[in-house]
Amino acid sequence: MRLDHLSYAAGPDGLAATAQRIGALLGREFVDGGVHPRFGTRNMILPLAGGTYLEIVEVLDHPASDKAPFGQAVRARSALGGGWLGWVVAVPSIAPVEERLGREAAQGNRHRPDGTELRWKQIGVNGLIADPQLPFFIEWETPAELHPSAGAAPEWSLQALEIAGDPHRVSEWLGETVESPLEDVKVEWVAPHGTPGIIAAQVQTARGLVRL
Repeated sequence: MRLDHLSYAAGPDGLAATAQRIGALLGREFVDGGVHPRFGTRNMILPLAGGTYLEIVEVLDHPASDKAPFGQAVRARSALGGGWLGWVVAVPSIAPVEERLGREAAQGNRHRPDGTELRWKQIGVNGLIADPQLPFFIEWETPAELHPSAGAAPEWSLQALEIAGDPHRVSEWLGETVESPLEDVKVEWVAPHGTPGIIAAQVQTARGLVRL
């Protein structure tokens, strides 16, 4: 289990404008990630060193977005003005998580602009909707060289996460101590005074440390 990526819901200005704004802060452009047909969403991504990446996601006017939990989560966050949606941990096999949570993972896929298909399974988005401090889980069914972090510039890396929440609650959800999947990323826990979840991400860039 490791930190895979962070999801950020596009604001009212839309996916491209949100990606341009955040990319300008980081000094690097996001790239088109493609459409998630099963979830009714699309994304733009920024690869980071250490096998992680940032994802900005937007809901589409598509029936899948009303049915799929991920589409529902993105729509709800964007309706609030956009912002951090959640964090995602990668597992080598999602079967133990399915057994622990008592349900099956959802199949996900998207085609990159070059036509390459990426496939994965994910589970736990309903937990994120109910309690935004909780991550969801992903098992990639795509070769490592096609992972969205591929091609990351070494100067850009995720240094720290600021999360409003309870590390003990998150550890129970993960099935192991919260430090394990985040061993390369510092986590600063803050007692929530409102809605729990990601407060900010600290990204090291060629220009220095940027807090998003």
